[in-house]
Amino acid sequence: MVAHRRQPPKELDPALILRAYAMGVFPMADARDAGSVYWVEPKLRGVLPLDGFHLSRSLRKVVLSDRFRVTVNRDFPAMIRLCAESAQDRPDTWINGVIERAFIQLHHRGHAHSIECWDGDRLAGGLYGLALGRAFFGESMVTRVRDASKVALVHLVARLQAGGFRLLDCQFITDHLASLGAIEIPRDDYVALLAAALGDSTGSTGATALPSSASGDLFALDAPGEEAGTVSGPLSRKVIAQLLGQTS
Repeated sequence: MVAHRRQPPKELDPALILRAYAMGVFPMADARDAGSVYWVEPKLRGVLPLDGFHLSRSLRKVVLSDRFRVTVNRDFPAMIRLCAESAQDRPDTWINGVIERAFIQLHHRGHAHSIECWDGDRLAGGLYGLALGRAFFGESMVTRVRDASKVALVHLVARLQAGGFRLLDCQFITDHLASLGAIEIPRDDYVALLAAALGDSTGSTGATALPSSASGDLFALDAPGEEAGTVSGPLSRKVIAQLLGQTS
């Protein structure tokens, strides 16, 4: 892992974050209460090939059941806060206040998205990440109820497939991600995949205005007439099963 110089304790410019991701670099913090961030460019990058997602029979049953209500962008601030919280299996996280506030700004600008899994009115888990061109950068996933984060990832992969995305960046590999099909690739290979996914969408300076023809559509699965990304209902679950049935 290559760590770049630390930033002073100040707010992160959302436009700077977009330019950094377009170059394969992303911010992290040492701890939740850290006052600064540092920039990271891993020598080995975790990616999840969209045509290589491993959907087990047991997980498929959970996805097709009515166990969780799955939403997109219903409560992004709550999702990132949940990802930033300490838990018994991870006492600290790398999401500090600077990163949290910057990604909430990116969400308001249409770049950062969350997929939430609800158990009744309780946020049971989910994930959030950044969409740029035809690349989606998964930032963090969390579960408070068994299988919640896995179901969110299944919905994400299906949406990325349907929406014409070409890259799902996982940053680092974990055993959990590897069991779902994620792999590690060298930095040079990752940069080539990133360039293909971005195409000319970021312009020469990483501009934030992306032409729709060069961008993936995270909401391609949503039924006409429904609010985009509000709820992944029975229709979406059926389409997800069909899409991922080809890769299980």
